[in-house]
Amino acid sequence: MIPNVLTIAGTDPTGGAGLQADLKTFSALGAYGMGAITAVVAQNTRGVRSFVVLEPDFVGAQIDAVFDDVRVDAVKVGMIANAAIARVVADRLRRHARCPVVVDPVMVAKSGDHLLLPDAVAALREELLPLAALITPNLPEAAVLLDCPPPQSLDDMHAMLAALSALGPQWVLLKGGHLRAPHSTDLLGGPDGVLELPAQRLATTRDHGTGCTLAAAVAALLPTTDTVSAVRRAKDYLNASLAAADQLDVGGGRGPVHHFHAMWRGSGEG
Repeated sequence: MIPNVLTIAGTDPTGGAGLQADLKTFSALGAYGMGAITAVVAQNTRGVRSFVVLEPDFVGAQIDAVFDDVRVDAVKVGMIANAAIARVVADRLRRHARCPVVVDPVMVAKSGDHLLLPDAVAALREELLPLAALITPNLPEAAVLLDCPPPQSLDDMHAMLAALSALGPQWVLLKGGHLRAPHSTDLLGGPDGVLELPAQRLATTRDHGTGCTLAAAVAALLPTTDTVSAVRRAKDYLNASLAAADQLDVGGGRGPVHHFHAMWRGSGEG
């Protein structure tokens, strides 16, 4: 069975992040991708210029249209933009979803531009996180969700993981890339305990859309495997996409990862 996976997210016209990155990731990992747009974002590899948030009822209508017609095997939630959209998305997921939901609490783009309005944090925390099979915050996002300073050590991350789990998701993948250390260690906490998932840092500035891509990869894999295996495979996929990113020549800022590195063999050879 080919899984059908829905992303609920904002857009990126350069294709490296947001809904476009999600659809590429789904396809690369053998899932059929679908998308409901929450916001149209004018951005490129150098930064976010502006965005227009869609009407919450229209976001809900897109989600209804998918679930009324298509079997949905997993959902990935990315940029929700504001509290009203968070509440509508949560309502539709409670109404329709009988499948894993991965929530990537998108708050700030890689460029540093904010993608979540202040009123949305409480709605995200209270409405969406309890519905999630997995949430995938980085350290600054986790600090905002918990209203506390970002962690400065792996021990701090362990304490933060417990607090995030108390917000209601089944699993938490706390991404440690913002810690200053030779390795980037993520923590995966859930019913089976806590796993430390270290990875070697890659020397690249082509990392636009990494958070979107990782969460989308987990969503694509969850219909056919368990959570721990899905996260491990998703991290392997992202690391390979980062390692191959220099094959692409896209933009003059933080370029995208290479979502189709396993399919476009030799694409970077002149």
